[in-house]
Amino acid sequence: MPEATVLPIRPTEAAGPDLRRVGAHPDHWYPLAWSRDAKRGKTLAVSFAGQPIVLVRTASGSLFALEDRCAHRQVPLHAGVVSGEQIKCCYHGWTYDGTGRCVSVPYIGTERHPNGVRAYPVKELEGLAFVFPGDPALADARPLPDLKRLADPRYKTRRFGRAVACHYSFMHENLMDMNHQFLHRRLMGKIRARCLGHGAAGATFEVRYTFARTAGRQPLAEATIFGAKKGGAVDDEDVMTIRTVYPHQTLDIRFGTDEPVMELFIAYVPQDAAQRTIRTFGTISVRRPRMPGLIELGWPFLVWFTEGIFREDRRIVEWEQQAWDSQGGDANQEIFPAIRDLRTFLAAHGTPAAAG
Repeated sequence: MPEATVLPIRPTEAAGPDLRRVGAHPDHWYPLAWSRDAKRGKTLAVSFAGQPIVLVRTASGSLFALEDRCAHRQVPLHAGVVSGEQIKCCYHGWTYDGTGRCVSVPYIGTERHPNGVRAYPVKELEGLAFVFPGDPALADARPLPDLKRLADPRYKTRRFGRAVACHYSFMHENLMDMNHQFLHRRLMGKIRARCLGHGAAGATFEVRYTFARTAGRQPLAEATIFGAKKGGAVDDEDVMTIRTVYPHQTLDIRFGTDEPVMELFIAYVPQDAAQRTIRTFGTISVRRPRMPGLIELGWPFLVWFTEGIFREDRRIVEWEQQAWDSQGGDANQEIFPAIRDLRTFLAAHGTPAAAG
């Protein structure tokens, strides 16, 4: 009997640079905090890719963002005191306004002011504080994400976020690749995903799927919120679309051509300079069923269900990062065309990360 021919599988790195060494590009809007966490008259320490940033909520309720280091002795400004519309360093009382300009040094008078600190463009949208960590001249030309579902009374929204010990690209791949439903078999039963196609245009990369249940019962949360599905038949009009609108991701589920029954937004914000830890900011908006009160009844089940999914995803991407760390590079043998193309897309839109 002749031996079977084994076709070689190309390592991912053969298609381009190691994606785990590509940084998130700073010339975009990133959510660095929930607005509710930036209290009036208080400071909030945040970061982007190793850049320490302080959010300052002034007495009037406005928000500004500065480099979190006093120009004098480099101590953190988040330890300072908010005074009206300004921030005073905790050490010598050097005072900065929302533009980063040093406006007062108590012991040298007003005629001589030293250099100030870097200021970052900041905007608040639907409960998220977005900061532009890159070239401020580009901020106005870069759009904020579309979060219109959060203000739509026809939808109920939950917000979530947590730290994850991995490079942001692992998260993009995890959400895009619905072939990993085997990971969630205890929560979802047996699901078969079918890719309908994928492609990129400008700053957007998109993959579309349909699903069939091959065994197991439909989860109660899913049935309560989205409606019961009988059998395992695939309806090609029931489509899940996942997009990376760089640098954020969205996911929506539509039954036919109607508005989405569910829409997810998620952003991955690198925390350290080497970009091995991220903080996620996400929202899930679910369309309210026609029956009043049904969504409130099913909501605790949906929260439990989605938290379980996120917990399993978090564990798996952190294992991926640990493998990358121990091997010193990307040894993945990826064969799914959509993910191979997504990696090329992310590498093209990113920037070299700091060594680490």
